[in-house]
Amino acid sequence: MTGPVRSVSQALAILRLLAETSPLSLSEVGRMVGLSPSSCLNLLKTLASEGAVERDARTKTYRLAPAWAGLDVLRDGDAGRLVERARPLMVRFAQSFDAAVGLWKMVSRERTRLIARAESDAGMRLHLADDQRQPLGGGAVGRALAAMQGVDDIELARRFAPVRWQADLAFETYGAQVREAAGRGFAIDDGFAHRGVCTVAVGIAGVAPGFCLSASIFAGSRSDDDIAALGAGLGALAAALVPEKSFI
Repeated sequence: MTGPVRSVSQALAILRLLAETSPLSLSEVGRMVGLSPSSCLNLLKTLASEGAVERDARTKTYRLAPAWAGLDVLRDGDAGRLVERARPLMVRFAQSFDAAVGLWKMVSRERTRLIARAESDAGMRLHLADDQRQPLGGGAVGRALAAMQGVDDIELARRFAPVRWQADLAFETYGAQVREAAGRGFAIDDGFAHRGVCTVAVGIAGVAPGFCLSASIFAGSRSDDDIAALGAGLGALAAALVPEKSFI
């Protein structure tokens, strides 16, 4: 019995990505879907020749063709399935670590959006507002996504520029924090995005257009070892959401 055809799965992943986030350059599509530049280019050329994708020659970016852009089947299904898998695990994690847990989705080249949340039942606890949005480069989520996607310095600077930090943060320091996140597997924002709040975040690999888990606690309430345990636990939760690497 034969399995799924990988190139078909990859082509559908590109279509779903462009339905959610466009226009995108070749490198952005490849990075978010997990394809080499040559494989990504071949698939985009094929989709363009079939009339599903359009390329803007001036900006060298891709978007869905108008006839495909209105297909609801390409939108929200993957995020919905991820939320269904995540919710019960997020609730248990929030209780175990006494943290406010969020699932974030990259919704454009500029923004991420909170699509699910969970919190502990402690008397004094943090609360995440439903459906909030934040700049793509902001907070621990922005650092974690940049680390997972392996963005270059130019793209990192573009993401950093519009963020309004509550504590002074130089771009050089931010870049170093992204590199540290890539090395240890989780990102930390300790009071830069929100005074008095420490947030740990982990990107969810293998799922386009880009998803991330976060866990927020009161700044200064945990030791460095506790924060490291929080990051490790969040990494295990992210891995549990994608048991097999796919192109959903």
